[in-house]
Amino acid sequence: MSDLCFQDWTQVRAQLSAGSLTVERYVEALLAQINAHDGEVNAFLTLCAEDALTQARSLDARFARGEDPGPLAGIPYALKDIIDTEGLRTSCHSAIRAEHVPAHDAHTAARMKAAGGVLLGKLATHEFAIGGPSFDLPWPPARNPWNTAYFPGGSSSGSGAAVAAGMVPMALGTDTAGSVRNPASLCGIVGMKPTYGRVSRRGVFPLSFSLDHVGPMTRRVGENATLLNVIAGYDESDPGSANVANEDFTRGLDEGVRGLRVGVIRHFYAEDIEAQPVVRDGVDAAAQQLARLGADVIEVRTRPLREYIECNRVLLVSEAFAVHEKWLQERPQDYGALARERLSVGAFLSAVDYVQANRTKRALCAEMNTLFKGVDVLITTSSMDETCRIDDAVEVTRTYQRQSRAPFNLTGLPALSMPCGFDSNGLPLAFQIVAPAFAESLIYQVASAYEAATSWHQQQPTLGAS
Repeated sequence: MSDLCFQDWTQVRAQLSAGSLTVERYVEALLAQINAHDGEVNAFLTLCAEDALTQARSLDARFARGEDPGPLAGIPYALKDIIDTEGLRTSCHSAIRAEHVPAHDAHTAARMKAAGGVLLGKLATHEFAIGGPSFDLPWPPARNPWNTAYFPGGSSSGSGAAVAAGMVPMALGTDTAGSVRNPASLCGIVGMKPTYGRVSRRGVFPLSFSLDHVGPMTRRVGENATLLNVIAGYDESDPGSANVANEDFTRGLDEGVRGLRVGVIRHFYAEDIEAQPVVRDGVDAAAQQLARLGADVIEVRTRPLREYIECNRVLLVSEAFAVHEKWLQERPQDYGALARERLSVGAFLSAVDYVQANRTKRALCAEMNTLFKGVDVLITTSSMDETCRIDDAVEVTRTYQRQSRAPFNLTGLPALSMPCGFDSNGLPLAFQIVAPAFAESLIYQVASAYEAATSWHQQQPTLGAS
């Protein structure tokens, strides 16, 4: 049964349709995995076991009648607990929203439900997607399934941990300064931050209106592209939604990289913020692998990484404080210490700071986009460091800031994190692939070629051995 938990869900979907596997058995396998290991991983805040089994039996009956209930039919999923679910608590991992039960599904949740997906539950996050791994909240922080003494990344921490641990084959996270890609990187899975506006944020508790994204998290590239097919699309109720045509993001998965031009932003991790050698070498090795597969790999340069990070930070904390100002004034004691501290920074920024950051953003976006005149995609590191122990608050804070994910929130460009090795402690390493706006299919094409030439995605954490 545990082997079933780590199978490619697109292949499981075919088995369900053919009748060689039942949805009920698949759900039971995942629930067994959760029951056996979530006591140490802490990925789930709310588990919908009985509802999931009821839906599984209903789907089995539909399959038996020869019906096709949708592209995700019978495939369980879970959601970061800032994504609304009708009739099911959405807590934002905070005492402030501990009893909040939405009346409607978020746009993405509704799409996954309509596609036949089976909701298993809601997943841990940093408080309001900003707090960090806090131990003073109603629920404990999620832990890294490769070694539960270690940090799983954030803020979509439960999403990364649950997928990596084989508890659920796919999950949604949100990404404002890297919060899909950070846990994907540290948990050894695939995380996509689509182009700004590609996926609706309606029904997702905001952190920063101009930087928030929703993205899919899976163990494999093809699974990720298939899930994006389901959740992408224009939503007139989200003012940031882009009215662009839908496409099949899986269309280029087998096309390889021969003849593609790959630009490596090496100065981000070799000069601007020096990465640990094992991280640097992992990204360089990934670039070399793409070259062996036929890509034309060259180094490119843009503005120093710190300029992107600091501009992103001013916008993020300004907008986050605007969201939380009333609660911070009236209920400060109900926040965890980390979230309260990080949100309160926005009170000390001025309107001038915010306006100047928006002006700087336009210049940085223009400069980043000029890189695509000479290359098709970009690659760079995700985190600059190996993950650290979750109880080392100083090191968690230090390493959290040492990253190259924020530039692609600021510019709105699609960016994907995927595994590229392991460190000496057996913990995952990762790199990013970035493309022009709305070119997610090109990212998946490159990622699929790299995945097919390597075996990092085939390895699984040994749960219970930490």
